[in-house]
Amino acid sequence: MNRKQHHHLFSRLQAQNPHPKTELNYTTPFELLIAVILSAQATDKGVNKATAILFKVANTAQAIFALGEEGLREYIKTIGLFNMKARNIIKTCEILIKKHDAEVPNERAALEALPGVGRKTANVILNSIFGEPTIGVDTHIFRVANRTGLAPGKTVRQVEDKLLACVPKEYRKEAHHWLVLQGRYTCIARKPKCCECVIADLCEYTDKEYNELTK
Repeated sequence: MNRKQHHHLFSRLQAQNPHPKTELNYTTPFELLIAVILSAQATDKGVNKATAILFKVANTAQAIFALGEEGLREYIKTIGLFNMKARNIIKTCEILIKKHDAEVPNERAALEALPGVGRKTANVILNSIFGEPTIGVDTHIFRVANRTGLAPGKTVRQVEDKLLACVPKEYRKEAHHWLVLQGRYTCIARKPKCCECVIADLCEYTDKEYNELTK
């Protein structure tokens, strides 16, 4: 794709959804941090179901730390990898309390130093909470970027770097959400819904459902 096509692509995604946002439920930066850590290899729906109960009982670093690993596991045991996530979250809460006054830091290095927080999670927090034009490449974004030809890459970091280079500046802050939603609901893994896609004519995917596109 060229620059003109990049602009058309994101202008259409914007027109379709002017104010995109994460589908994880949260009311504070800390709640979003916990939700994103829990969302690894899990669905947002599953995470929201668990946090709806958890956050009523404990929604601060101090409160969750007080639960301990065993106590926290009871609230998140329906989520995949809950044992490891409980361990990481308790350690993260301890670090937040000791080093950051129990607040979520707004620096990448400090975020990535938290157990269970990698580059993708840090990017989500920096974007959704602190308004930085970052892109947290998950499986949905990785698929969309490669399948459409928007930002092909063999690794998550390659895709992220290419997206930051090709997404027009005016769309960069919301690009993360648009691409996640595109991959989650339209450009799905097994059979993309090309007939419903607003960027189908710009997409370089070779196995489009052309018959459905012309209906």
